[in-house]
Amino acid sequence: MSFLAYCLQVTLKARLRRTANGLTPRTVLEKFAALQMIDVHLPTTDGRENVMLKLELPEQGPPKIQAQQPAPEPIAK
Repeated sequence: MSFLAYCLQVTLKARLRRTANGLTPRTVLEKFAALQMIDVHLPTTDGRENVMLKLELPEQGPPKIQAQQPAPEPIAK
């Protein structure tokens, strides 16, 4: 599972570098986290496009990955 997540992150980073230089994978994921309703456009093989309007995403729990907390300062003696 970790390797798959790593592969996806590396792929996203490479695509962002080509198409949206300056964005990081974390920024993109944060933007996706804010999505609540989307329109999906699916191109067909005959050149038409199917549009699914206002798809509501299922409720999701909070992310399980969090930023690391800084190490506590050592106590001076």
